[in-house]
Amino acid sequence: MREFVSAHVQDGIGTLLLSRPPTNTLTRQMLREITSAAAELGENADVAAVIVFGGHEIFSAGVDVPEARTLDADATTVAAAVALRAVTAVADIPKPTVAAVTGYALGSGVTLALAADWRIAGDNAKWGATQILEGLTPSEDEARRLARAIGDSHAKELTFSGRFAHAPEALELGLVDELVAPDHVYDAAVAWARRFVDVPVETLAAAKAAFRPASPGR
Repeated sequence: MREFVSAHVQDGIGTLLLSRPPTNTLTRQMLREITSAAAELGENADVAAVIVFGGHEIFSAGVDVPEARTLDADATTVAAAVALRAVTAVADIPKPTVAAVTGYALGSGVTLALAADWRIAGDNAKWGATQILEGLTPSEDEARRLARAIGDSHAKELTFSGRFAHAPEALELGLVDELVAPDHVYDAAVAWARRFVDVPVETLAAAKAAFRPASPGR
């Protein structure tokens, strides 16, 4: 039984819903639940496409900092592996995926959004590689995924400064692919996903596999 992450299916579209109010910060438990839900939706033959959604208020504020600060070196290594498995599980869903981003996507929340094939966000959403503001650093996978999306220079500037990128800049950088009114984020994601409902799932899986990078971390 998952406590903070659920998987829903309707009309061929799956939704991986994050629900850990108020900010969907990512604990080890929540990350394990993301891994489980991603696998469930990926294996469901009735699902043609998947939406990753944090609810109508916020996508995710990133790692749960109070928890992270209690971890010793060994536990930190384990937590990093748990986070990598969760992001990889989302990236490996063998179907088109779209992150529906409301409010904020920060730190590891950005990484989770970048694991999706497409990102739709409210035109008031804020993005940020904010780990440095908490005295933390991004993992190699997080840095690599960000650089792949927006280029090394922009990725380094956001990471070193920890500043927010508002929606228009996020669109220009490539963090997000489509901006809509805040109240329409989920509906826009459904419209994006609905286009694939009549495509054979095997064909979609093969097409997605063709884009898989050879290097570790997808």
